[in-house]
Amino acid sequence: MPDKRREGSLEAPTRHALDWQSEEFYSEEPLFDELERVFDVCHGCRRCFNLCNTFPTLFNAIDESETMELDGVPKEVYWDVVDQCYLCDMCFMSKCPYVPPHEWNIDFPHLMLRAKAARFKKQGASIRDKVLSATDSVGKLAGIPVVVDVVNAVNRSKIGRKLLASTLGIHPLAPVPEYHSNTARKRLSRLQDITGADAQPTDKTCGKVLLYTSCYGNRNHPLIVEDLVAVFEHNGIPLALAEKEVCCGMPKFELGDLAAVARAKEINIPILAAMVDDGWDIVTPVPSCTLMFKQELPLMFPDDDAVAKVRDAMFDPFEYLMLRHKGGKLKTNFKTTLGKVSYQVPCHLRVQNIGLKTRDILQLVPDTTVEVIERCSGHDGTYAVKKEFYEAARKIAQPVVNKVTRCQADHFVSDCPMAAEQIALHDDEIDANNPMSLLRRAYGI
Repeated sequence: MPDKRREGSLEAPTRHALDWQSEEFYSEEPLFDELERVFDVCHGCRRCFNLCNTFPTLFNAIDESETMELDGVPKEVYWDVVDQCYLCDMCFMSKCPYVPPHEWNIDFPHLMLRAKAARFKKQGASIRDKVLSATDSVGKLAGIPVVVDVVNAVNRSKIGRKLLASTLGIHPLAPVPEYHSNTARKRLSRLQDITGADAQPTDKTCGKVLLYTSCYGNRNHPLIVEDLVAVFEHNGIPLALAEKEVCCGMPKFELGDLAAVARAKEINIPILAAMVDDGWDIVTPVPSCTLMFKQELPLMFPDDDAVAKVRDAMFDPFEYLMLRHKGGKLKTNFKTTLGKVSYQVPCHLRVQNIGLKTRDILQLVPDTTVEVIERCSGHDGTYAVKKEFYEAARKIAQPVVNKVTRCQADHFVSDCPMAAEQIALHDDEIDANNPMSLLRRAYGI
């Protein structure tokens, strides 16, 4: 007889809308009932033991309890499990056999999100967590001319890092971003003039792109944004900047501050949706931002037509280039080969289910091979920079570091600049790069 409980696991996974505006979502008793139900299933399965530190934390607590079952684990330990989850979504996407439409209806990441949101609503957040998730505010302050030099100097100095460790709990060896006063939006201000855009559409693209630069691309890594613009313009794709943009909301989402996510949405979505109505596609340079617009906001606001409109027009940059290639509109007259490339696929790109488009585009370059590493970097937003999680993040990253070292490639890249820096941090021989920068080099532009 077939196991009726497992029939649903043969179907494509689906996500339910987040009921984040209901009182029950934040109520402690039903929350802990659901945590207990899901943790007990995870205890009996244990397929996710090697994904991150969340599941070992849970399983070790159970194995070390008096009963060696979940009923022997104190409820306060549940929060240790919640704290270890950084919402990468990989357990849902690649491991769990009980995700919807299975009748057990397990969405582990969104349960962890619910717990984070309930705690945030009741207790708020620490100063450190507020600072780390306030990307717009911190970026504006740190990016002020003169101030930016001081901030970057402090972040590079041993004394400064000790100060950050003692005051904010940021590990002194963790990678912290450099800030730029000459932001990507300033460097590319010419793109705000969108008159006369001559689009060349394909079956699935409008042929002209609105660039959402993102907090990180705008203030921390403007060169990556410039590389993206150079590659797209080289391929005859008109680009524009939104008249205004704020953080996509992912840092606040990971903190559980869903009201702040909603406030950011109220600024971004009307502007982006209006551009979609005018025939623009949307691209972001950072996978987490793309995922926020593609998945999380639509699940938070399932009945918002504008959110759905933005979701349907949102693309990963290499996904977009591959669609152009399939439509016969991508230039392949490369001038420089790339040799052997070691490529780490970020979790927030993997869960978009678009395939390995970055690899496919890079391998269009003659005499170029790409070794794909589908393992987590351990950075995951703010997780790796916090003192209490730094060692766990290193452990998560180590398999990637080992693979990159063994590969002995000419280049190491990741679509996520934070992931790339996290990997490079653990081996002085690894030079972090971005695949869009490599593609620009291959074009010789």
